[in-house]
Amino acid sequence: MSYNSDVVPTGPYAKRENGAEEVGLGGESAAALQKREQIQRIAAQLFAGNGYRATGVAEIGDAVGLGRGALYYHIGSKEDLLFRISAKYMEELVESGRRILEEPDPYDRIRMLSRYLMRTISSNLAEMTVCFREVDALTGERRTIVSRLHQDYQDIWRETLRDGAEKGHFRELPLVALKGILGMYFYSFLWLRADGKQSADEIAEIFSDMVFSIVERRKGRRAAI
Repeated sequence: MSYNSDVVPTGPYAKRENGAEEVGLGGESAAALQKREQIQRIAAQLFAGNGYRATGVAEIGDAVGLGRGALYYHIGSKEDLLFRISAKYMEELVESGRRILEEPDPYDRIRMLSRYLMRTISSNLAEMTVCFREVDALTGERRTIVSRLHQDYQDIWRETLRDGAEKGHFRELPLVALKGILGMYFYSFLWLRADGKQSADEIAEIFSDMVFSIVERRKGRRAAI
């Protein structure tokens, strides 16, 4: 993936193309960075509850206790805010997924991917709701970047399934089947609850077994790691 983060910054944890780490916009102070992250958390809750398009800038300002001018200083624009929320978590999923690809066993890799994804969704439910539900509201380069992050993450799972097929464990699946598998995870935001009876890891284990039931070439699964 290659893009100019000076044109469209993807968040305080993004990497510039030259390898240098970006620390906020314009080298902002720790206090300013903390404030912007607070705004993003509150805005994500509003976007998740009311929808991005139905949430106005004034409503965000009231919720964080800032006037319009001060709010724009921190967020740039409402779409910038949506972009930062959406890009941050997809970047983290892609980065973690690439590390997990180093695991040689495709069974273990699927369990690790499943566990990390469900932990991320469960721990950041408002943000992930926005990330999966509101991406179509992005425009231009912002939409291109976030769409590419989604594609990169899908490719991590695709490589894992392909590796399992090459090793004789899994059968070849069409791309639409992979999209269905990922949809099972992504749209858990519709029913996940913080006070639910099952933990994120328990749900991840159930989902992993469902993935294996779809992809396995022959009966019998390895024990969970």
